[in-house]
Amino acid sequence: MAWTLLFVAGLFEIGWAIGLKYTEGFTRIVPTVLTAASMLVSVLLLGLAARSLPIGTAYAVWTGVGAIGTAILGVILFREPVTVARLVCLGLIFAGIIGLKLFSGAKA
Repeated sequence: MAWTLLFVAGLFEIGWAIGLKYTEGFTRIVPTVLTAASMLVSVLLLGLAARSLPIGTAYAVWTGVGAIGTAILGVILFREPVTVARLVCLGLIFAGIIGLKLFSGAKA
């Protein structure tokens, strides 16, 4: 259950990271409120997951999921560049997440 909470927390992290772009410096009320709500949910779920997962593992996976998802959506939504180097780096983050899951010693 903790890993599921952690993954969902990562999804909400993607939401608030992408939401930052739409707030236009926190000048647009609806995107700002949605971004802040996503931040709150993300951190709360991270906190719940961290009750049974090592904090270093939980935080690294949370930020990794957020980084990968935000980079992918940046390409899709904002036409950010796709380069081999960028894809390799995202692959390394993904490999790190899988490694932390496999070797964390925490139950699924």
